[in-house]
Amino acid sequence: MRELLEEIDRWRSAGERVALARVVALEGSGPRQPGAAMAVSESGEVAGSVSGGCVEGAVVAEALEVLAGGEGRLVTFGYSDDEAFAVGLTCGGTLHIFIEPLDW
Repeated sequence: MRELLEEIDRWRSAGERVALARVVALEGSGPRQPGAAMAVSESGEVAGSVSGGCVEGAVVAEALEVLAGGEGRLVTFGYSDDEAFAVGLTCGGTLHIFIEPLDW
């Protein structure tokens, strides 16, 4: 999380809103453990990682929707989900990621 703070501060100083995505649970094997975090600015810049790249694009899209709607949400990507294959999650586990707007 600390490595994200500089980017979040820069985006906030520029007047951008920011969403934070965090791995809150993992079932089976996965690329990142609970606590892994990624920040997304409203212009689509990204800092950090929640999956080592395999679902990052889908998480960015969800984060931008959260920023547009203002409500946090829990998203799940699992091995048996068609969407998981579409975004590249083939590690065999299930990732639960909570995405919320950072309101100061």
